[in-house]
Amino acid sequence: MHLVTTFSLLAAVPLLAVEQRVEFNRDIRPILAAKCYACHGPDEDKREADLRLDVRAEAVKKAIKPGKPDDSEFWHRITTADPDDVMPPPSSPKQLTKAERDLFRRWIAEGAEYQNHWAFAPIKRPVVPTSKRRNPIDAFIGQELTKHDLKPAAEADPATLIRRVYLDLTGLPPTPEDVASFIRQPSSFESVVDRLLASPNFGERWARHWLDMARYADSNGFLGDGLRANAYRYRDWVIDAINRDLPFDQFTIEQIAGDLLPNPTREQIAATGFHRNAALNTEAGLDKEEARFQNLADRVNTTGRVWMGLTVGCAQCHTHKYDPITIRDYYSFYAFFDNTEDRDEPTSKAPALAEVIKDRRQTYVHMAGDYTRRGPDVVPASLSSLPPMQKPSQPEPNRLDLAKWLVSPNHPLTSRVAANHIWSKLFGTGLVRTPDDFGTSGESPSHPELLDWLASEFMRDGWSRKRLIKLIVMSDTYRQSSTHRDDIVVIDPLNRLLARQNRVRLDAEILRDSALAVSGLLKPTIGGPSFRPPLPEDVFDVGRSSNWQASPGDEIYRRSLYIITLRSVLYPTLTTFDAPDAADACVRRERSNTPLQALAMMNDGVFVEAAQSLALRVMREDSSESSKRLQKLFQLVLNRAPRAEELLRLQSFHAEQKTRVQNGGTEALKALGFIEKAVSPSEVIEAATLVATARVLMNLDEFINRE
Repeated sequence: MHLVTTFSLLAAVPLLAVEQRVEFNRDIRPILAAKCYACHGPDEDKREADLRLDVRAEAVKKAIKPGKPDDSEFWHRITTADPDDVMPPPSSPKQLTKAERDLFRRWIAEGAEYQNHWAFAPIKRPVVPTSKRRNPIDAFIGQELTKHDLKPAAEADPATLIRRVYLDLTGLPPTPEDVASFIRQPSSFESVVDRLLASPNFGERWARHWLDMARYADSNGFLGDGLRANAYRYRDWVIDAINRDLPFDQFTIEQIAGDLLPNPTREQIAATGFHRNAALNTEAGLDKEEARFQNLADRVNTTGRVWMGLTVGCAQCHTHKYDPITIRDYYSFYAFFDNTEDRDEPTSKAPALAEVIKDRRQTYVHMAGDYTRRGPDVVPASLSSLPPMQKPSQPEPNRLDLAKWLVSPNHPLTSRVAANHIWSKLFGTGLVRTPDDFGTSGESPSHPELLDWLASEFMRDGWSRKRLIKLIVMSDTYRQSSTHRDDIVVIDPLNRLLARQNRVRLDAEILRDSALAVSGLLKPTIGGPSFRPPLPEDVFDVGRSSNWQASPGDEIYRRSLYIITLRSVLYPTLTTFDAPDAADACVRRERSNTPLQALAMMNDGVFVEAAQSLALRVMREDSSESSKRLQKLFQLVLNRAPRAEELLRLQSFHAEQKTRVQNGGTEALKALGFIEKAVSPSEVIEAATLVATARVLMNLDEFINRE
């Protein structure tokens, strides 16, 4: 993340050289935050030389003379060769580059103007730029492309576009019939989008994104890792809420304080399971108060990251080094959760939160983050650097007031963060590349006006997730081709300006689901208890969870969303492809590219069975003519017809494999696996050959990625 930030900053320097005025938020604050604020920022306990650089009034007292860089102590310190005076000191790993020093000089010469951090400024609905395009998103994107002499890519071909929108909205590939229908009538794209948004699979796909942030798991974690038999009820609530397009403000309120609503329903109480998802230490000899403290701190930190995109947890031990969050702010926020207790919803036994009525605790600042060291008393309160919450009806605010404050129109972060989350799932990265850090050490948005327009539109349109997603996917920007272009590499190597779509590796769950879907194995049942997939025995060499029984029958072919998540026995197939471990809120998944992934795609049991089933499906659905079967196989896996040269290569490979199978005898026929009895003796060689061919196709880059 930091490497990307630095690269983006340096890449911008040549553009600034063209007599463009230096802007504090865009050009100066990121350098100060990365290299200066740790010693000269908000944290008074760690501040050196009593110099504060994050507040202009303080900086100009001692270090900066606006308009006069040569008279500024700041300039002297960052340019001197004296190792005793130079800043950052020689021992710091975060040295300034010449380009960064030059930026500072220009900034001081231009008056050393400061700006409020963009993320804490009120959301003001920007005017949509004048454009011939109907979708406002395209107008904002087009304005920036024009500034950099870039043109948008052409629309993706129909087969690519239909595969993209199916995978993005439902997490499942289209059928050959879906593709053929859209190719015949590309103008039907809007009706396709509407149908996908109305599909129950939409809730499954987008629930996975939210469950990452909710650190959902089916067990407690730690050494005992006890099973949470009813944890799935929260997961099912999320699926249902997203499918019925529960407005995001209500979605927020019910998860943080559903139990405090007037006459809450069973579902609203179950929604508070959001904060029951965290790991829970139940070991013998445990210091229960320490465990409670850690659990509540997790709730504070997760709420801050998920809804506000802030690293609130950095203020748990001391005032935040980069953002205006004091340790008192932290424990005032902590106080909202200090009088909660874990209860189960009476009817369904869904894990839920409840408010303690009697013997309520007094909350304190815990000095240095030590639960045994009590500092000043605090009461529940919102962060002091953000707009205050409305006066509560009761003596002090509670979680319901907190939830309403988060989704109030005056809150500068929640709608920005939520809109950025949604955007990131449709482009592979957000307008803000650091979705869980909208603070001063995070990245600035690539298109700040577009982000604010989307945030305001989200609120104006009733906080509807589905309507915002439709707005985005209907844009020309979303529908662009992702094809590589040399001019983009030269001007915008990270494609931040979006002159094309981004090519994205499928999430672990979607990769498995796609293999099951094209093979015909996928069981479509929605919701209900989690299932246990088959696992190799050596997975249980570590930990206590050794009594593993794979679920019976076709349960093992359900969508990956329903695989049981035991913190001590994570499903290796998913973790190989960067699925999170449920230890913390995962706002953005990492994407790696390793040899182990290729080995898993070729040899993991679920992909082997999918290839076997796919071969059987092709033999049953198509004629005995080899060429037609190969075309069908290709179409099912890659959602398009093969080009002439591709079909020739496929036929050549098929012929080679057929010879290998014929020469291999009974040993080669073991490739048939569980479909062996379903294949007639006269077709076993062809079936084994098609299995080998299917395995190769499902290992192609085009299957593993979304174009």
